[in-house]
This record gives sequence, C-alpha cells and structure tokens, in this order.
Amino acid sequence: MFSKKKILVTGAAGFLGSHLSEKLGELGHEVIGIDNMLGGYEDNVPNNIKFHKIDCCEFEKINDIMNNIDVVYHCAATAHEGLSVFSPFEITKNNYLASVSIFTAAVNKKVKRIIFCSSMARYGDQKTPFTELMKPQPVDPYAISKVASEEVLKNLCDLNNIEWVIAVPHNIIGPRQKYDDPFRNVVSIMINRMIQNKAPIIYGDGKQTRCFSYIDDCLSCLIPMLDQKNLNKQTINIGPDEEFVTINKIAELCSNITGTNLQPIYKKDRPKEVKHATCSADKARNLLNYKTTVDLKEGIQKTFDYIKKRGARPFDYNINIEINNELTPSTWKNKEI
Repeated sequence: MFSKKKILVTGAAGFLGSHLSEKLGELGHEVIGIDNMLGGYEDNVPNNIKFHKIDCCEFEKINDIMNNIDVVYHCAATAHEGLSVFSPFEITKNNYLASVSIFTAAVNKKVKRIIFCSSMARYGDQKTPFTELMKPQPVDPYAISKVASEEVLKNLCDLNNIEWVIAVPHNIIGPRQKYDDPFRNVVSIMINRMIQNKAPIIYGDGKQTRCFSYIDDCLSCLIPMLDQKNLNKQTINIGPDEEFVTINKIAELCSNITGTNLQPIYKKDRPKEVKHATCSADKARNLLNYKTTVDLKEGIQKTFDYIKKRGARPFDYNINIEINNELTPSTWKNKEI
C-alpha cells in the first residue's frame, strides 16, 4: 500500500535534485526542496514542491526545516571534480561540510532514512569496471570530500539506528543540466560551445573512457531507495555499463547532433584526472531491476534539444580559483571556454 511521506531533497534547483523532487511530488509525497542556487536555475524548481533558498551549511535553518521529515535525499553538491584541485576550500565546504550539516540535522530530528548521492570519483584510479566491493581510493579533493561524507553518514546513522543508502551515479546528462558552467558537464559544455560555432575543448588526448546515464534511468533507481527494505546500508552504482565511450567520441556525437564540423581544440591534461572511470551495474540490476532505456546518442540529442530551446549562454565563472599556478588549466584562469 502507498505510504505518503514528507521528503527533503537538497539541490532541488539543480539538475538531479529538480527531476527527483518533481517525480516524488507526482507520486503524491510532500516534498520540501532546498538549494543555494550556486549550481542550478530558478526555473528548474518544480511547481509541485515547497522550496526554500537555503545553503546546506546553514545548520540552524536546516535543523528547523528537518522537522517531521521522513526521508532525506541529499543531492546537493558542488560537483566540480577537476576544479577541486584548484579550488579545494570552496568545493570541500560545499560537499563535506554541507553533507555533515544535512546528516546531523537529519539524525537529530530522527528521520527514517537518508539517501546520499555520492560520486563515481570515490573509486579513483583503479581497474575498471568499478564494483561496490572495491575500497574507495579518491585522488582529488572532490572525491575525498565525497568519501569522507559517506563515512560520516554511516557513522552517525549506525550509531543512531537510522537507515542509509549510498547511490553512486555515472555522469548524468539530460534537460535542466547547468550548461553555462565552464568547470563541469562535458556534454553540455560542448553543446553550448558548438551552437555558438565554437570548437569543443578536450583535455589530454581525449582517450579517457566514461559512461553517461540519462536522467530518467538514474531516477528509476533513486525512487525505490525511498523505502525498499533490502537497500538499507547498501552502496549501489547507478548507470550503464554496456556503452563505454571516449571523450573524443563524445565530441564526435555532439558535433553530429548539433550539425557543426569543427575540429576539437586539445589542451594539456588536467591534473589528477582519472583516465578510465566505468563501473559495473550488476548490483543495481539485481536490487533495483535497473536497465538502460535511453542510449547515449538519444541522451545527447535530448540534452541538445533542451539547450537549443533555452539558447546559448556565456559561461559563468562563478567559483573563484584559489590556487592559480602553472598547473591551472588556461581554459579556466584565462576564461577561454
């Protein structure tokens, strides 16, 4: 029988959080959304939720909002892995400290379950495909902040008898993704540049391998995490493991879909970037009946359609570079994107 819940979704103006909170609202739940608007758009916020503009680090406000909440989905993050090497304070604050604030308030108010959206970055530079049995080996401040957040979540929840689930999504693409962010979201960056008749920028040789997951396929796993009993204390990869792709191929697909024919501009490798980051989805298939319903080409097409409809935008360098030296990519310090 359906059980209506009061749910808090962090990052509700962002890409993943807005889709998730909207879907939960459609399912009849009471959804409270929060966001500091650093990585989202105002028009991303669904009409069927109650929204508050609050930073996750504002603990007292978070503690008040947590009253009578049943389940927390912590999606908010400054998910700038490459930039975290050069802006470690801002990235760490918005990931680790923000997560500790959310988890502390949730435990204090005795929520039933916390679902934390971690990152594939937790695995670091290990043999692929990554499996959940692997010990995390983070290689940059962003990944370190995510793994540290996982450990605090487990520590506080286990001590206070609160259920937890850790979701580990692939690179997610689709409508509502912030495409004027110069530091992350490679597909959206390339499309935004291409519709301005600018060539895609690739770091290194472009032979890095990744997997990309369309937003709907990610939601199909996150929704059951709300209350499915056998998911307590589980860490689960979410995303396709049958369509590995290089960044060079991503540039080619974006070029074909946008109708541009510009040769990529190659820049030097970004420090600490993991060459190959793909994972196994076996656990998600077994526990969540996960399957890919939108392939990569269709996912890029849908992302392009969204960006084209909204219109190209100049890139917004809204995060300061804290370490500016010879290792800092010129694309960022000289605002070349």
